[in-house]
Amino acid sequence: MTKIFRSPACYVQGAGEMNRIGQYALSFGKKALCLISAGGRKRQGVQIEQSFEAAGCGLVFEIFNGECCHTEINRILSVVKESGCEVIIGVGGGKIFDTAKAVSYYAKLPVMICPTIASTDAPCSALSVIYTDEGAFQEYLPLPANPNLVMMDTEIIAASPVRLTVSGMGDAMATYFEARACHAADGVTTAGGHVGLAALGLAKLCYETLISEGIKAKVALEAKACTPAVEHIIEANTLLSGVGFESGGLAGAHAVHNGLTTLEETHHMQHGEKVNFGTLTQLVLENMPETELNGLLSWMVAVGLPVTLGELGVTDLSKEHLLPAAEAACAENDTMGNLPFAVTPEEVYNAMLAADRFGRRALGKE
Repeated sequence: MTKIFRSPACYVQGAGEMNRIGQYALSFGKKALCLISAGGRKRQGVQIEQSFEAAGCGLVFEIFNGECCHTEINRILSVVKESGCEVIIGVGGGKIFDTAKAVSYYAKLPVMICPTIASTDAPCSALSVIYTDEGAFQEYLPLPANPNLVMMDTEIIAASPVRLTVSGMGDAMATYFEARACHAADGVTTAGGHVGLAALGLAKLCYETLISEGIKAKVALEAKACTPAVEHIIEANTLLSGVGFESGGLAGAHAVHNGLTTLEETHHMQHGEKVNFGTLTQLVLENMPETELNGLLSWMVAVGLPVTLGELGVTDLSKEHLLPAAEAACAENDTMGNLPFAVTPEEVYNAMLAADRFGRRALGKE
């Protein structure tokens, strides 16, 4: 049995690290393409330019069009070739990272990932999630290598909207439960091997950190304060969850997320918010003891994660509306098969309804 453990070549976390982005980039090439949103360009553009100028490294900004799809990847590849850039940098959030990683793969260039939020576990992985131009999940793109460098400026992240870091907690919370399921099923991880002790241990540490530090971190973030709890949650959301999911495996939570992306009314929600409901659905499928489920729900509500379909924008709970999402979650190319038992779309649909009812009860709406 082959076990594979993967991680980025270098992970850097601390306040003010964005001031050194040019220095880091210069170690990979003399000219960099920085993929960034229009808003990110306004917020961090001058800081990035000054860092590159001080380092003596060339810089080209390219504004991200908003979706990690093949159309956008191919557009940026053309820019890379025309500009002669030698390193790709993704600055911002999850879909920017996935696009930057895919571009670096096709262009055969090194990639740096520099999050300005801690909303997903995407930065560290050798994986890009590809969507259609309209925003529905299309496929996973496995990559031959993890990012060359992941840099987290905690000062910037602490100043970002609280909802985004909370969403990252939802994405990270799935890590242990999916790794545990994948290990029990002897499933294959996105790293291409079976679950080893190191990955399972990091996934469990991720869960324990979220439970012990999550509420404290949310309170601090509401004050725009970067405390030890915030630092711990940033690391859990990014490194522990990123390495944990990739080497520990995905299962029901992310499969349900992918199913939910087929419902247009969920497209305004964050990735981790949808994954959080996927975690609840997986735990219902696993028949988690009620006391444990209620305890987890209390934590989710306390940090502000959505626990009902209504909070995700889904108001039509009819079978005609939800069963296609459950069918998509059970697609052959998805990860529902990493549960240690077989499930049908009908069972997933019923688990979604039950998870929604548990969530409404936790919110005091039942």
